[in-house]
Amino acid sequence: MSKRIPLDVVDEQGNSFYVSERKVYPRDVSGRFNRLRVAAVVWLLGMFYLFPWLRWDGRQAVLFDLPARKFYVFGLVFWPQDFLFLALLLIMAAMALFFFTALAGRLWCGYACPQTVWTEVFLWMERWTEGDRGKRMKLDAGPWNRDKILRKGAKHALWALFALWTGFTFVGFFTPITDLAARLVPFQWGGWETFWVLFYALATWGNAGFLREQVCKYMCPYARFQSAMFDRNTLLIAYDPMRGEPRGPRKRGLGSVLERARGLLDPRTAYDYVFRASRHPTAADNRMQAHGTIALAGAGAVAEPLPKFAHEELGDCIDCTICVQVCPTGIDIRNGLQYECIACGACIDACDEVMDKMGYPRGLIRYSTQNAIDGKDTRVLRPRIFLYGLLLLGLCGAWLWGVTHRSELIAEVLRDRNALYREAADGHVENDYTLKLINKSQETRRYRISLEPAGDGLRLSGPAVVEAGPEQVLPVTLSVAADAGTGGRRDIRFVVESEDGRDRRIIESSFFGPSP
Repeated sequence: MSKRIPLDVVDEQGNSFYVSERKVYPRDVSGRFNRLRVAAVVWLLGMFYLFPWLRWDGRQAVLFDLPARKFYVFGLVFWPQDFLFLALLLIMAAMALFFFTALAGRLWCGYACPQTVWTEVFLWMERWTEGDRGKRMKLDAGPWNRDKILRKGAKHALWALFALWTGFTFVGFFTPITDLAARLVPFQWGGWETFWVLFYALATWGNAGFLREQVCKYMCPYARFQSAMFDRNTLLIAYDPMRGEPRGPRKRGLGSVLERARGLLDPRTAYDYVFRASRHPTAADNRMQAHGTIALAGAGAVAEPLPKFAHEELGDCIDCTICVQVCPTGIDIRNGLQYECIACGACIDACDEVMDKMGYPRGLIRYSTQNAIDGKDTRVLRPRIFLYGLLLLGLCGAWLWGVTHRSELIAEVLRDRNALYREAADGHVENDYTLKLINKSQETRRYRISLEPAGDGLRLSGPAVVEAGPEQVLPVTLSVAADAGTGGRRDIRFVVESEDGRDRRIIESSFFGPSP
């Protein structure tokens, strides 16, 4: 049993099932999709960091008060009895994911995922302190000196402050944030408050500062099952190989294939060029360290290198590799759809900028469907989109109606556990009850209490009208008396109705007397 098991590579070409991770240095890019992504970051983080500080009716606008078992969201208050709305909200989120993914791919990943949003902010701080892609690569490759220590130290100091602020804000959604801030100096936080601030700060610092694209590629399950929601009519970020291949540098002045006699390649030839280019990195790929880790074939596949092409035979791709350099996950979009692609649109902005400089039409990399790229008929608005959309619309409507029409009164009746019934000196029988009323509204309410069926020898003893303050849990002691000789079990109902008639509750219970 002490003999070692030899490890061999998968094939003679050196392909292995394990690919070591290399650090990705995303290049800065500008364009319409980058502006949209920045706007999403500002909007989403603005809500996260601002909402706990807003006030609403004298309290924190958004507060998840776990000890009191109440969630405050502006003018709404959710109680444990409203769990159905939380379940429906999760169903709506899942349906929205299906709808938007089937329509336009991984929009959530590219613009709204917390991993994407916080990573984008951490990249901004990294660029402020270390420079753009080339400078960061040179700094990491260079020896440790005063400049490197200062730049790295400044970056991690910014990361740590932002991460701690994030952890503090996160806890501020569960503990009143003004009280939490007031107890910071002198330090009077509780153990759990301190733990969650530091834990969330460490998670933010690690995920957004170090793991980054590895969370998307290996830890997030969405990347793995997204293909089940895609089809050939789903809008996705795609490279047009019929127009772009064969790729290669050229002098200015050569027109686009859309303007030259060459025209577009047939799909078979174009995809063959893409496959062979992926197996044989170009000098530009090697020089810029931009070649992605994704291959178009399994281990052992062999492809001949591309021949030299005359300038007139080249496609519109000039093989600048900028589309790969700007990718936050480090893939080459020219290799086709890959599960690592988060649909952020950075490669579109980069390619459009290059096309503008070359005088070529935009759209070599664009949002399109696979059928459209292949020159086939496509239909973005198809039956499944309408089905998902109608279901999502119906769920949203049901949730809104339920929230706006839910009762603001909770009423429960508890029988006296000490005695089943009590006989008075004059022979009449009494049962004791505790009526628990919960006023879920933000206003003081008055409620009338009555008994059904009226008469039948049963009489209600206790307050006929009670007043409950905002969000008050009010216990009311009641007694039901029956005439002498009443025995056995009878069904009764307590009726609680607000004076304005908006809320009415009927609670069924039982009255017990001596056995006949």
